[in-house]
Amino acid sequence: MTAGEGDAAAAAGSDKGPAVREDLRARSASEVFDDHLRLAAEHRFAEDLARNVSPSCVVLERRGVFRGHAGVGELARLLEEELPGARYVYTNRMVEGRVAFLEWTARIEGVRVCDGADSFLIEEGWIVAQTIHYTLERVDDGADRPAGP
Repeated sequence: MTAGEGDAAAAAGSDKGPAVREDLRARSASEVFDDHLRLAAEHRFAEDLARNVSPSCVVLERRGVFRGHAGVGELARLLEEELPGARYVYTNRMVEGRVAFLEWTARIEGVRVCDGADSFLIEEGWIVAQTIHYTLERVDDGADRPAGP
């Protein structure tokens, strides 16, 4: 079972299942994008997959092409490996029609990202395609501290 598969019914509600899913599919690109960012900030990955990411989603990222919920899960795992527990700041969010764009930064001790940029294609209430770009920069956190006695 791929990440999120078992969560689809739970996210939709067991007694409402198909009706709620139809409502989710009727959302605008802006609503899907906002929901995705909210769930990501709340670390609710499985629910985000079930609600917002198409099972046939394609993601282009510097390491290659990632497909479906399994591919999105692999990318999330890699990002968490590179930036464990990082605080993400969304510096720019735009939606026009079915396309969304996100610029972001992140930082943990010794590593930062200043150029995070993701684009999304959103159709019928799903994220169906995404591109992800970011550069990990090593930083000397000691250099940020004032010299003292």
